[in-house]
Amino acid sequence: MAGPRSSPRARAREREQPLAPAAGSDQVHSWTLVTNQALHTAWRIAKGSVMLAVSFLVATLCYFQRMHLYVGHRLKWWIGYLQRKFKRNLSVEAEVDLLSYCAREWKGETPRAKLMRKAYEELFWRHHIKCIRQVKKDNYDALRSVLFQIFSQGLSFPSWMKEKDIVKLPEKLLFSQGCNWIQQYSFGPEKYTGSNVFGKLRKCVELLKTQWTEFSEIKDYHKRGSMCNVLFSDAILEYKLYEALKFIMLYQVTEVYEQMKTNKVIPSLFRLLFSRETSSDPLSFMMNHLNSVGDTCGLEQIDMFVLGYSLEVKIKVFRLFKFSSRDFAIYYPEESLREWPEISLLTENDRTTTFLSFKSGSHW
Repeated sequence: MAGPRSSPRARAREREQPLAPAAGSDQVHSWTLVTNQALHTAWRIAKGSVMLAVSFLVATLCYFQRMHLYVGHRLKWWIGYLQRKFKRNLSVEAEVDLLSYCAREWKGETPRAKLMRKAYEELFWRHHIKCIRQVKKDNYDALRSVLFQIFSQGLSFPSWMKEKDIVKLPEKLLFSQGCNWIQQYSFGPEKYTGSNVFGKLRKCVELLKTQWTEFSEIKDYHKRGSMCNVLFSDAILEYKLYEALKFIMLYQVTEVYEQMKTNKVIPSLFRLLFSRETSSDPLSFMMNHLNSVGDTCGLEQIDMFVLGYSLEVKIKVFRLFKFSSRDFAIYYPEESLREWPEISLLTENDRTTTFLSFKSGSHW
C-alpha cells in the first residue's frame, strides 16, 4: 500500500536543498586556488630573491677569495723583497765548532777527505784551535780576514801609526816625496780616479783610523763582537777599509824603497819584492799588483808579507792541503822585527774561502 505522496512544493524544496553544499564547496575551492596561486607566486618571488642573494654571496666570496690570494701573493713578494734588501749580509759568518764542521764537510774515505780530517784534528789537539769562522770569498778576503781579527781582538795601532797621522799620508806622498803617480791608484773595480784620488784615499784612511781607534779602546769583548757584526755587514764601509789597508801597504813600500836608495838596511822581504820585474819600485807595485786587488785578484804571498809588516802583526796561515809538510803553517812575515801580536787563518787550498781560527769560543 503506497504511502502518502508529498506535495509538489515539498518536493521542490527537497530538490533545492542538495544544491546549497555544492555552491559552498565551489567557494572554498576558489579561495584555495587563489591562496595557492598567491603562495606559489610569493614562493617564486622569494625563491628568485634567495637565489639572487645566494649568487651574489657566492660571487662576493669568490671575489674576496681571489683578492685574498692576490694580496697574499703580493704581500709575500714584498716581504721577500724587503728581507733581501735589508737582510744583514755578514761577510764573516758565525763561529762554528771546528771538529763539527770537519765531520760535516769532509765525509767519505777519499784520500783528500782523510787528509783534511787529519789536518783538522791536528789543529784541534796540537794547536788548540776550537772554533772557526768562514769568510766571504772575493778579492778582498785576505784583507777582510786580517782586519776582522785585528778588530775582534781589540789590537792597538802599529807603533809607526802612533807616531804619524795616517790621514795625511796621501798628501805626504805627493808633496813631500813627489809621488804624483799616485793619481793612477785604483779603488778595486773603480779604475782611474785622477785628482780625486787624494780626497777618496783620505776618507778611506780616516775611516780606518776612526774604526781602529774605537775597537782598540773597547775592553768588553761582547761589545767588540756586536760592533764587528755591524761593521762587517756593511759592504760600502768594508771596501773603504780594505782600500785604506792597500794604501797603507803602498805607503810602507814607498818608505822602504826610499830607505833602500840611501843604502839603509831593509827587511829581506822587501828585497824579494823589489827583485821582481813587476814590482821593482812602488809605482810598478801599485800598477801591477795593488790596483788589481779587490777587482780581478786578491793578495799574493809576497803581498801578505807586506801586509803583516805594515800592520805589525804576525799572520799565521794554516794551509790544510799541505798537511804533513813544512808548508803546513806559514808566517807573514817570517821574521817579525818585534813581539807583534799573532792572528791565525786557515785555508783548505789556495783558491777557496779563508777561515778565521780561534783557540776557544768567542763568547759573542
